[in-house]
Amino acid sequence: MSFLEYVEYNLDDLVRLAAEHLLVVVIALLIAAVVGVTIGVLTWQSARWSEVATATSGALLTIPSLALLALLIPIFGLGWTPAVIALAIYSLLPIVRNTVAGLRAVDPAVIEAASGMGLSRRRSMWQVQMPLAWPVIITGVRVSAQMLFAIATIAAYVAGPGLGNEIFAGLSRLGAANALNKAIAGTLGVVILALAFDAAFILIRRFTTSRGLRV
Repeated sequence: MSFLEYVEYNLDDLVRLAAEHLLVVVIALLIAAVVGVTIGVLTWQSARWSEVATATSGALLTIPSLALLALLIPIFGLGWTPAVIALAIYSLLPIVRNTVAGLRAVDPAVIEAASGMGLSRRRSMWQVQMPLAWPVIITGVRVSAQMLFAIATIAAYVAGPGLGNEIFAGLSRLGAANALNKAIAGTLGVVILALAFDAAFILIRRFTTSRGLRV
């Protein structure tokens, strides 16, 4: 069976796995965005604590994916939960780092002007600083998303969702009929999803950034 014939014959299964892959990445990314931006907002003014936050999230990123998933299995079992948690952990570093960098890049004169207009520190943060820092923050989220599409394939080892199941099913049966087709189909699916999601992020960045800050 040729590759195109394999794809046509198994299209429904491939679409289902691709949808699962996309969903697990989106869920993990949303969780990481909330946690990472919150950490960045809480620590950006302190060089010490922002370094601790960045170093910690960087250290988490260095944990081998299989080792992290193995540590999560006794607590959360198999399936979606350990996959989502692992992916959220891996995506923290770019989001935390860019949130801190984006907030620090805001001109202090702008913050002083907001204070002079009677805005509280909290209102200044959400109405002035965050909109100005947003292009840098969303870039961090975008970088995390691209990493997660590749890392999410490892979820197959914990009976998780996604195209990793197709890839590893093919790799484990190399030499058998359609084994190579399976591996290629899964790999191309991940690449196509990552490229499509990245294109979507360009639109998201454009429509969520103030017109005066667009480049």
